[in-house]
Amino acid sequence: MSLNPVLVKSTIVAALGGLLFGFDTAVIAGTTQALRETYQLTPALLGFTVSAALWGTVIGSVLAGYPGDRFGRRDSLRIMALLYIVSSLGCALAWNWDVLVLFRFIGGLGIGGSSVLGPMYIAEIAPAKWRGRLVGLFQFNVVLGILLAYFSNYMVGLGSFGSAEWRWKLGVPVIPAALFLIMLFGIPRSPRWLVKKQRITEAREVLRITGEADYERELQDIIESIDAEHVKGESLFSWKYRFPIFLAVSIGMFNQLAGINAILYYLNDIFLYAGFSKVSGDLQAVAIGGTNLLFTMLAMSVIDRIGRKTLLLIGSVGTAICLAGVAWVFHTNRHQGLLIWLLVGYIAFFAFSQGAVIWVYISEVFPNRVRAGGQSLGSFSHWIMNAFISGIFPLLAASSGSIPFAFFAAMMVLQFFVVLFIYPETKGYTLEAMQKRLGIA
Repeated sequence: MSLNPVLVKSTIVAALGGLLFGFDTAVIAGTTQALRETYQLTPALLGFTVSAALWGTVIGSVLAGYPGDRFGRRDSLRIMALLYIVSSLGCALAWNWDVLVLFRFIGGLGIGGSSVLGPMYIAEIAPAKWRGRLVGLFQFNVVLGILLAYFSNYMVGLGSFGSAEWRWKLGVPVIPAALFLIMLFGIPRSPRWLVKKQRITEAREVLRITGEADYERELQDIIESIDAEHVKGESLFSWKYRFPIFLAVSIGMFNQLAGINAILYYLNDIFLYAGFSKVSGDLQAVAIGGTNLLFTMLAMSVIDRIGRKTLLLIGSVGTAICLAGVAWVFHTNRHQGLLIWLLVGYIAFFAFSQGAVIWVYISEVFPNRVRAGGQSLGSFSHWIMNAFISGIFPLLAASSGSIPFAFFAAMMVLQFFVVLFIYPETKGYTLEAMQKRLGIA
């Protein structure tokens, strides 16, 4: 089966939610110093300012399953686009710290919702042969958004905006958010959601226009897997779903126990601590973002060939070694010149593994009938851990720069053994076949 234009367009549009996800989460890195000075923030208040959006993502990820099931994945993404727009404008125009925190929280609702709805929509519209790469496009856009945020911060920093510089940095995301909203009006609904709502004719048409070779057989497989009468009233938290729940929750937690977002959010502060200037720190951040993008692209090219599990194992080893190196630099206060190379290596291994795999894997391990709730649960575990770690990172780093990185390294060692002995491989299976393999059909 070759890629179909409607399938490609639908995937790209849904994945734009990932670009906004990455942009909105990383853009704060270029404003932490200005916000600290503008509002006289202590390390604890700075952590709260950064993590305010993340607590929004926690709530957004938990609640996203409800509109996703009731109104559909596509239409719910439109709500997320509106939240992005409101948040960007609100942060840019914020007249005090309380208002800034409120609009960052609103943006977090959009990020959390997008992290659930975007991958779920793509997984449900993509054929098994292409699913890893197509859902991986969401993560590609996340890291592209991160790179664009760093580059945007660098360019705005050259614009001599003075005390208003941080406002411009936080306001720029309104442009891609508006584009995302407009483009969402040009893609079809998820065929699996349509079947779930008994709209069989519409589901058949979506499968046909997206290029499914044997769309009648695929439609029947979907209908059988959902089997609404048989599973009516069945809860995500039924005992039979304990294994996919463990997989989704653990991969979401390990993703953040790697320290990725704490490092990305405070990247400029890390470089400042190591002796880099503000402008050179912005440039180093662009280099980190570029590495993230390059290795995500590399992972996407092989994820359907070598598999999700293999990528996670490779990444566990690489990230553990690099994080241990960063901890050593901060503990000894020597060889700070190695910091950029250790962080580049860390980002490369993370992007090649956890970064590329997480949203693909969570979208694959739940059956159609509870996928929205399962995707929300996996995303929730990711964001709650993100909010917690990012909130306390400034406090831990202020007391000892090495402690957070040593902890992250130890968590990656633990992840290696959990993945090696427990995680199943999901490549090459249709969503319906995967649920049979996991014993949850």
